[in-house]
Amino acid sequence: MKKLVSSILSVCLVVSVGICAQRAAFAASTHEDLQERIDAAKLVLDQIMGVSDSTIPMNILQMATCVGVVPSMKKGAFLVGVQYGQGVVTCRTGRGWSAPVFIRLAGGSFGFQAGGESTDLILVAVNDRGFQDLLKSKFKIGGDASAAAGPVGRDSQAATDWKMSAELLTYSRSKGLFAGVDLDGTSVSQNTDDTETYYGGQALGFGTILKGDVGVPEGAKTFVRTVAKDFVASKQ
Repeated sequence: MKKLVSSILSVCLVVSVGICAQRAAFAASTHEDLQERIDAAKLVLDQIMGVSDSTIPMNILQMATCVGVVPSMKKGAFLVGVQYGQGVVTCRTGRGWSAPVFIRLAGGSFGFQAGGESTDLILVAVNDRGFQDLLKSKFKIGGDASAAAGPVGRDSQAATDWKMSAELLTYSRSKGLFAGVDLDGTSVSQNTDDTETYYGGQALGFGTILKGDVGVPEGAKTFVRTVAKDFVASKQ
C-alpha cells in the first residue's frame, strides 16, 4: 500500500499534482496500514513532547479539546505545489480521550518551485468550535475554521489572546525543527472509508466515536494513552 501511494505521488511531480494527490487520497487502506499510521502518530508525539524546551505550551495542553497528528505529510512541487497527508484524531470526553478517527489533509500552492519534503503535523483544537469543525465532513483551515500557528515552549507566554481566539492551533516538524505553521487554505476532510475499515467494517459516525461512545480499539490504546499523558489527563 505504501509503495502504491508513493508511486502515485512520484508521478505527480511529472504529470498533474492535484489529480494524482486526489487519487492517492482515495487509494484503499488495509487495517495494517491504518495501524501503522496510528503507531507513527504516537511516535511523532513521543519525539516532539520529549523535547522539554521546544514543545507545546502547558496552557494549550490543558485546554485542548481534540488532537490530530499527521505523520509524514508529503509536499511536492513541479511548477504547481501540493500538500497531502493522512492523519489520526482523538478528542477529550468526559471519560478521557476518545477512540481515534482518520482524516485527510490536502492543499496546494502555485508558483515556480521544485523539490519535495516530508513534514509531521499536529492540529490542536482549543475550544468547542474546533471540536465541532472536526465533526464536519470537510472544512478549510483559515476559511471555514480560524487557525493560527501555535506558540512553542513549555512555559511560553506567546499564547496571547488573539491566538487563543483561534479554533485550531497548527504545528509542524521538519528536519527536527518543531514550530507553529500557517496551514491556511488546507482542506481537512473525514476519511470515512479508513475509519470504517479500522473498525471492522462498521459505519460509525465521527460524532459517535469522538464523543466517546465507542470503545478504544486495542491497537489504538497506546496512542490514546500517549495523548492523555501529554495533553493532561483532565482540565485544570
